[in-house]
Amino acid sequence: MLRNGLEPWHLLIVAIVFIVLFGSRKLPDTARALGKSMRILKSEAKAMKSDDASPVEPASVQMAAEPAPAQPEPRTVGEPTVSPS
Repeated sequence: MLRNGLEPWHLLIVAIVFIVLFGSRKLPDTARALGKSMRILKSEAKAMKSDDASPVEPASVQMAAEPAPAQPEPRTVGEPTVSPS
């Protein structure tokens, strides 16, 4: 192989270190989350490249465009409450 390059036993050591650090339970969940993120990234990149598709807004922008629910005004201390009758 190449001098100072990665050899198969280097990869084995890296795999063992990952298993020790993250545990065997978390690795499948991490791999699943990474795969899901990659699929989302691919679909977003594909949507941006297509000319006929409408622009895609992230969920955070869509939520910000919706009006916020009305909140009651804060009362001052000692102000009597008025009940509707």
